[in-house]
Amino acid sequence: MHLKIKYKTILAAAAVLLLVIAIILPVHKGGKEKNGPGSKSINSVITNEMSDTASLAKLDRDMKRFMQQWQIRGLELSIMRNDSLVYAKGYGLADQFSGEEMTPGHIMRVASVSKLITAAGIMKLVEEGRLSLSSKVFAPGGPLADTLYTNHITDKAYYDITVEDLLRHESGLSIRRGDPMFTTRDIMNIYHLDEAPDSKTLTSLAVRRRLAFRPGNGNEYSNFGYLLLSMVIESVTGKDYEEWMQENVLHPAGCYDMHLAYNYFEQKYPNETRYHMQDNDPRVPEYNNSADSVVRCYGGNDIRALKGAGAWVCSAAELARFVASIDGRPQVPDILSKSSVRAMTAYIPEHKYSLGWNDTDPFKGWLRTGTLSGTSAYVMYYPDGECWILISNTHNWKGPRFSRTLRSFVKQCKDRYSASIPARNLFDLVK
Repeated sequence: MHLKIKYKTILAAAAVLLLVIAIILPVHKGGKEKNGPGSKSINSVITNEMSDTASLAKLDRDMKRFMQQWQIRGLELSIMRNDSLVYAKGYGLADQFSGEEMTPGHIMRVASVSKLITAAGIMKLVEEGRLSLSSKVFAPGGPLADTLYTNHITDKAYYDITVEDLLRHESGLSIRRGDPMFTTRDIMNIYHLDEAPDSKTLTSLAVRRRLAFRPGNGNEYSNFGYLLLSMVIESVTGKDYEEWMQENVLHPAGCYDMHLAYNYFEQKYPNETRYHMQDNDPRVPEYNNSADSVVRCYGGNDIRALKGAGAWVCSAAELARFVASIDGRPQVPDILSKSSVRAMTAYIPEHKYSLGWNDTDPFKGWLRTGTLSGTSAYVMYYPDGECWILISNTHNWKGPRFSRTLRSFVKQCKDRYSASIPARNLFDLVK
């Protein structure tokens, strides 16, 4: 009897102690902790109202007219000046079906802008002495010198492909038989696969093709080449590409809400927008040969399989923060050395593409674009230190050519409204 009483007394005391602890300790809600990842991301604190100023009412008008002209449901605009985020705003709807408004804290697929992120990861490994731009990817001792791939190589020129060739789209990899990253169903049919190939399987199949030219002797844009760079990062580090990039590139840059995309609406991140096609866009076969038909931007292609070629999702504001960390300016500490920044932004006319950037013309600025079904992304870093970033959640029938339209529109807005943007730094909100 005494033992039972003591046991009950102990349980009661423990319950009281737990209650006291619960009262004393601060209650934390997801994404709002003082020192948690959510509070470190600019996305968790920034709002549209912070960029509402009377002097920029005409900019709002022009943005809305542009969206109406191109039937864009939602869009984000961020403007950075000398590494200070001076403007960040969402326009339209993050989800036209629920009516959720777009904010600067929403994240979206940025398509091939992902290549700039991957290039920064490669340069980080080069700085650490774990890789060289001249490293031959498939040659003996190279990061992908695995018999899983080399046993299927018949074109010996593959052994001359360097890391720099992949970065500059000068590897000889071609899409003349289809882009391996966007012809999953064809590849499954040709090789009688029951499921969509993973990165290793896809590579073992793709390297059976002959190169279009000897590495370094031409250029052809290659998404598959940047998948290979993602795999190089995994091989050298021994870690998953996304995990290593977040820990070693993005978090040090102050970017805590950047992730690899998933394929379907049901898999989206909590603050990720819905992607929209044009109203007359037909449904398409699902990428994995399921016999189902899907909305093109949700299952038409294996977006996640793109990895560093095109799968990152982020906000325009955090993308600005990333760019500030690789631009060589002193206001935001760079995650790369000055020599790496110079290498990435060097303008060499005989090379069509820069390292990660589309172009780095010193007179026009640094350009990086991206397009996927359901999204367009545009980064323009002008020589005067101003960087304009647009991301939309709506497919455009012009595809990659829409980047030219964005270039003209952004330049027009910069010329009209740059002087009206207040001097401030919204990045300070997360310090």
